[in-house]
Amino acid sequence: MDPKIKALIDHFHFTPLPAEGTYFASTWRSTQEFADGSPVGTAMIGMYCTDPLSQSFFHRLPVDETWHFYGGDPLRLVLLHPDGSCRDVIMGSNPLKGELVQTVVPAGTWQAGELVEGGSYALFGCTLAPGFTGSMYEGAQREALLMQYPDRKADITHLTELHPETQMPEGFAK
Repeated sequence: MDPKIKALIDHFHFTPLPAEGTYFASTWRSTQEFADGSPVGTAMIGMYCTDPLSQSFFHRLPVDETWHFYGGDPLRLVLLHPDGSCRDVIMGSNPLKGELVQTVVPAGTWQAGELVEGGSYALFGCTLAPGFTGSMYEGAQREALLMQYPDRKADITHLTELHPETQMPEGFAK
């Protein structure tokens, strides 16, 4: 393992995000709650890296998610929209070359992410309002995505598991 990646994992106390695969650390959970006990807002910091491998498998959320790029190498988000359209978003530290430092993944959009080829690591953050709870998470089924987005077969095959966890573990991020 690259010593810098190890130092970042240790510094941020990153652990693998269940079902999704990303290294993450929760950094804020609002003390204000809705009537059902869910938080008004949440924030996390994450890292994609090559060794050990950290990437996001396809999943979707029922609320908008704002992504923020913090440092390292560029990352790629693959977005598969409910209307059948799709796009790649490159996030990085060079906005003059088209890299975004912030983007919003709309509610209901299938999303997956990884480092841009040749990168070593990328640090990013995500914020949600209302805040994230484990019950919001829906992991993708490969075959269903392939039927709806056949032109994205390479990405779907690469960024899904054959037998995925489609939900977060019971009680995660309550």
